[in-house]
Amino acid sequence: MSAVPVETVVLLPGTASDAVFVRSVFADPLSQVGAVIHTPHVRTLSERLTALENAAGEHPIVVGGVSLGAHVAASWAVRNPDRCAGLVLALPAWNGTPDGAPAALAARASAGIVAAHGVDAALAGTSGWLRHELHRAWHGYGDQLVPHLTEAAGSAAPTLEELRSLDVPTGIVGCVDDPVHPVGVARAWAEALPRAVLVETTLDAYPHALGRAVQAWQEAKKEA
Repeated sequence: MSAVPVETVVLLPGTASDAVFVRSVFADPLSQVGAVIHTPHVRTLSERLTALENAAGEHPIVVGGVSLGAHVAASWAVRNPDRCAGLVLALPAWNGTPDGAPAALAARASAGIVAAHGVDAALAGTSGWLRHELHRAWHGYGDQLVPHLTEAAGSAAPTLEELRSLDVPTGIVGCVDDPVHPVGVARAWAEALPRAVLVETTLDAYPHALGRAVQAWQEAKKEA
């Protein structure tokens, strides 16, 4: 009996987030299903894409991420369908161009505050785990933070028509009470993707509930 190949899952961080956060959310759920997680250290959009290109080797890989990371991973999969074996996505924030999406507006506003008053001023309204994560990640971006926030706010996500072309098992997590990542976007992505399973959660369950995208991906594989 031949051994079941180990799947590599490459996950990208959201806007101004980092690999530390992604690994903290997804490492345990992925280990439970026997997959190998890869969380590249990236800052810009081009670095996110390059990380996927470098990770894609002889066999198709599973890709995904949180928010902007989900956008970049799905966009790469649209362009490389034969190199993508599946998608693990959390909190997609818009379809196509941002056009006033809450996450894009938040990124632009944060960029303006950071540029004018610094990181700590931009984080003044946050608390708990979110403040802890953003404090570490945003300071880690250094001088790249404002350009990255601005770049992310203007970046395109896949269109729903493009998502319909991705016939791979997909797990998605959406949040019913997250105003920055409207659950309607996650539902639209799940409806467009031919083999998607959507799990919905709440802000009270953050951040580890995002890892439920792994279980959703496994369910999508069973339904193939």
